[in-house]
Amino acid sequence: MGIDDLVNQGKEFLEQNKDKIQDVITSEQAENVSDSALDAAADFVKKVAPDSIDQHVDGVRDSIDKAVGNQ
Repeated sequence: MGIDDLVNQGKEFLEQNKDKIQDVITSEQAENVSDSALDAAADFVKKVAPDSIDQHVDGVRDSIDKAVGNQ
C-alpha cells in the first residue's frame, strides 16, 4: 500500500463521516476541551511575551475559539 492509497482512504473516510465529524467538532465536550487548551496556551504566551501584546493574544484566542466547539 502506497502513500496515494493511504491518502485516498483518508479522503474517503472523511467524506463518508463528515456529518459525524462536524457533530463532534461542534459538541459541548469539544467546546470544553478547546476552551481549556486555548486558555492555557494564551496564559503561557502572556507570561513569556511583553504585556503590550496581551490584547492581541486574547483576540487570536477568541478567533480560534469561534472555529471549534459550539459557542
